Amino acid sequence: MDPQKDFDQELKDIEAKIAELKLLAKDDSVRFGTEIAQLEKEKADLETSLYANLSPWQIVQIARHPQRPLLRDYIEGIFSEFIELHGDRRFGDDAGLIGGLATIEDRRAVLIGHQKGRTVEDNVKMNFGMANPEGYRKALRLMKLAEKFRLPVISFIDTPGAYPGLDAEARGQAEAIAANLAAMASLEVPIIVIVTGEGGSGGALGIGMGDSVLMLAYAVYSVISPEGCASILWRDGAKAPEAAAALKITAASLLEMGVVDDIVPEPLGGAHRDPQQTLANVKDALIKRLKKHARFSPKKLVETRYEKYADIGRWKNWW
Repeated sequence: MDPQKDFDQELKDIEAKIAELKLLAKDDSVRFGTEIAQLEKEKADLETSLYANLSPWQIVQIARHPQRPLLRDYIEGIFSEFIELHGDRRFGDDAGLIGGLATIEDRRAVLIGHQKGRTVEDNVKMNFGMANPEGYRKALRLMKLAEKFRLPVISFIDTPGAYPGLDAEARGQAEAIAANLAAMASLEVPIIVIVTGEGGSGGALGIGMGDSVLMLAYAVYSVISPEGCASILWRDGAKAPEAAAALKITAASLLEMGVVDDIVPEPLGGAHRDPQQTLANVKDALIKRLKKHARFSPKKLVETRYEKYADIGRWKNWW
């Protein structure tokens, strides 16, 4: 199996044909109503069968879809106010991990998250959502600010992983992630985490320890990418589909193992097919969790969070 081949290419071809016929149908002298209706039916039938039983590798492809909503989309569609705060007060500002003060309905919060770009230029600027140490230190500064002002933290995860470059390592990438994990373990305000696309390795964990960890239905969360795993185990990146299945990276598998707490539904085929519905689903899930954790005292929050993570990893026969 070619790991780069789109599993939904046939569906894309039908959609392209429908768009072409609709464009031609704008001319009153040409009618394609019957053909369009037939193609729409074929598309609906194919969608139902295609997405009924997706493999882990196919879900990885959906999680990486270029039109999938990004952090800025969630901010604009869910939060009535967002004031971005910049810099880690040590080195600089990281465009790949942003954060600030946000309002969701009548609730104030501190928001942090990975930011990818739509264009090549934006992705270069944002390092494809791969944060540097200054990004994680900025996140830590904002989490401490949240604790000071008794505000919950909402964390959006969408990254292939932390940036592994020499400069990042020289500035303490591993230490920055470890410091965040230690701080989040004892932070005395609610932490709500949601994986919206890729949740890759320590890059995700650096802002991923929460009282509630949610995942979109077609998101993935793993210790390593399928391609990286395949290269290590089999020295063959083409075995990424097999690696994706072995890693148990889908929302359903992680919910079963207790790594995540809930799955946020997506439209059939993925968030990019109906972004507004996805935003509404995410907003509802966040508000529900914010209300739940607001009832706990700081001491109870920390105790419950400790118990939650201490329980993960107990041996069970998952295979």
